[in-house]
Amino acid sequence: MIKTRLMAAVLLLSTGMAGLCATAAAGVTPQLPYPKSQPSALEIMQQVYFVNHFYALKNFAITKVKRKITVLVSRAKGKRPTTNTLERYLNNDYENDPVVRAKDLAIFRSGKLRGTGLLITDYDDDSKGQSYMIWLPALRKVRRFAQPAQDDSWGGLDFTFGDVVLRKPENETHEFLGKEVFRTCLKGMDIPKKHRNRYTRHLAKESCASKGKEVY
Repeated sequence: MIKTRLMAAVLLLSTGMAGLCATAAAGVTPQLPYPKSQPSALEIMQQVYFVNHFYALKNFAITKVKRKITVLVSRAKGKRPTTNTLERYLNNDYENDPVVRAKDLAIFRSGKLRGTGLLITDYDDDSKGQSYMIWLPALRKVRRFAQPAQDDSWGGLDFTFGDVVLRKPENETHEFLGKEVFRTCLKGMDIPKKHRNRYTRHLAKESCASKGKEVY
């Protein structure tokens, strides 16, 4: 089931998905059923949301394993890339909670954000904005702030909060164009050797996991 749903995430590449991951349309919950027939464009988007939020699992953690840790790499054109390592803890086990749908915690382990923690709470009511709480190690205090604007930069990148977490499928128009075979590999970030550090020296150059597969 997870592998099948993951295909939907890959498939959307051929239909021009905007942003890293779309946020839920109304009714997209951990109980979302898998389509029994050819899905519509909106149903594909809903399945992609299901995959990107790991709804197939009640809990999901990306933690440091020995010397391996998740690295967020950002780079402006012509400039040296910056890196931040982080751990992530996602909890979808709120089926019996009448208010909360999921909670997502990120803890930064290096860089300028070292020690900072960010907790995002997503609610069952799709008309209600997300809740953001941030732990500031310099102050040793937790601060709550309002849901960011759609156009605000996410993490100092070219992506916005709308691209990454806020924009919902019903905010856009989706069209099913058909099926074809994905015939190429996905390229990685090419960083000059002089600009690499211990986190970026072994970045994957490309991924061919999707090559040769039928996609929407």
